[in-house]
Amino acid sequence: MAYVFCNHCGHRNTPHSSFCSACGNVLDHSDEHTASITRVEGEAPKPAHRFDPAVEHGVLVVRGGDQDGLRFALSDRLTSLGRSVENDVSLDDITVSRRHAVMELTPDGFTIHDNGSLNGTYVNQQRVTTCALEHGDEIQVGKFHFLFLLGPD
Repeated sequence: MAYVFCNHCGHRNTPHSSFCSACGNVLDHSDEHTASITRVEGEAPKPAHRFDPAVEHGVLVVRGGDQDGLRFALSDRLTSLGRSVENDVSLDDITVSRRHAVMELTPDGFTIHDNGSLNGTYVNQQRVTTCALEHGDEIQVGKFHFLFLLGPD
């Protein structure tokens, strides 16, 4: 059996693991190629306008896997994500908690709240408890990766 070793903590994981069972970091398999984007120092560009929930809505787009490109419209004030079929976005995988996270539409835009999940919720590869979302943010819930988009209509 060829084990996969975590690049972060060095823990030995089973061959088909996606996340390290010791520290939770994403595992880099030798047969996968990952592109890295270097962070540029300096202030991020500001959006041309403030978010107005009356004219814009959010969308989660699945990135990778069998459901690549699948879209979930965020049209309600609260959108729940989790393994349970009772969630607005049901994610059928053991890496996702039953009630993993909630996305909330506020007058200032969208936020995501982790519900104390075992594997955590990540925004742009940073584990978060609560985080304001911006157009183009990458969200990770368990093994699922999403692109968060804002757009008119």
